[in-house]
Amino acid sequence: MVSEPGVDRAGGARRVRVDGMADTPLDLTLDAAQLTARLVDFPSVSGTEKPLADAIETALRALPHLTVDRYGNNVVARTNLGRAERVILAGHIDTVPIADNVPSRLDEDGYLWGCGTCDMKSGVAVQLRIAATVPAPNRDLTFVFYDNEEIAAEFNGLKHVSEAHPEWLAGDFAVLLEPTNGQVEGGCQGTLRVLLKFKGERAHSARAWMGSNAIHAAAPVLAKLAAYEPRKPMVDGLEYHEGLNAVRIEGGVATNVIPDTCTVTVNFRYAPDRSEEEAEAFVREYFADCGVDEFVVDDHTGGARPGLNHPSAAAFVEAVGGEVHPKFGWTDVARFSALGVPAVNYSPGNPLLAHKVDERVKVSLIPEAEEQLKSWLAA
Repeated sequence: MVSEPGVDRAGGARRVRVDGMADTPLDLTLDAAQLTARLVDFPSVSGTEKPLADAIETALRALPHLTVDRYGNNVVARTNLGRAERVILAGHIDTVPIADNVPSRLDEDGYLWGCGTCDMKSGVAVQLRIAATVPAPNRDLTFVFYDNEEIAAEFNGLKHVSEAHPEWLAGDFAVLLEPTNGQVEGGCQGTLRVLLKFKGERAHSARAWMGSNAIHAAAPVLAKLAAYEPRKPMVDGLEYHEGLNAVRIEGGVATNVIPDTCTVTVNFRYAPDRSEEEAEAFVREYFADCGVDEFVVDDHTGGARPGLNHPSAAAFVEAVGGEVHPKFGWTDVARFSALGVPAVNYSPGNPLLAHKVDERVKVSLIPEAEEQLKSWLAA
């Protein structure tokens, strides 16, 4: 038996053990901050999400206005009111490994501390509160709670649902509750990682002229990277900032041997107005005159346009207010984009605090996010 987790109404914090949560129900009548604390106190490191998925499924099945489906540890709930539009609210329920920062605690400055507070259980709490308190929204709603976002893409629950049940993710617009510090961040960048490989010939470093230095052969690539001028295109009214950078160099056999191989790993972060094919073609062409012996695509995932010209997106931005920013980085909004669903990122968490030992969220931003979503969905 464990004591009551999370934040109490007097503003204190109750300490709990992190085991034994599997049979603890989720009370969706708690306010959004209290619900965040309870979610944080459900440890759900990637691969261990089942108890939390069970609790979310049970809580949602108790709501008569929702149809609930489950695939693995992914829970999808929907209203079916025949509205003209359908909006998706999505969030992952896993966290990075706990760093002695569970259970949650509330400090005197109004911050809730704990693994997942920022990324992204405060966003999940907002999803659950909307599911529980907006039974007749002005748009039909789909709520997606998915697992394994914080590890390799092959395990991503949203990916698995999109492949097994794409009809569950049909919609006109999506909001991914990734941390944005209470501001709207549109779309996301694509990311391409390539290996530029050079071949040389080994020799004794005292007789370097007998060989060919593969590391030296990579110099033109580094010069091109140093001279790169980033493109800053406007996409749906947002200015993105592309980046092309060497992120790793590997080469060398021993300190007395001329290296016969060298690999420069380059990461291209590109704006969502480029397709994956266009991004790869650009990088190939950019380094075409650098004497690369082998060009290997190591990892590639396309970006997502923000779709801010869509009526639902425009209404959402108006309801939330503030300045809209582009998402610098990749998020699962790209998966919605691949399904033809424009999407934005929005939640109370500060992305600069994600995955940190001192991860925390400003408590006042959590109910504020809930109320802004309600004003959009209940108007």
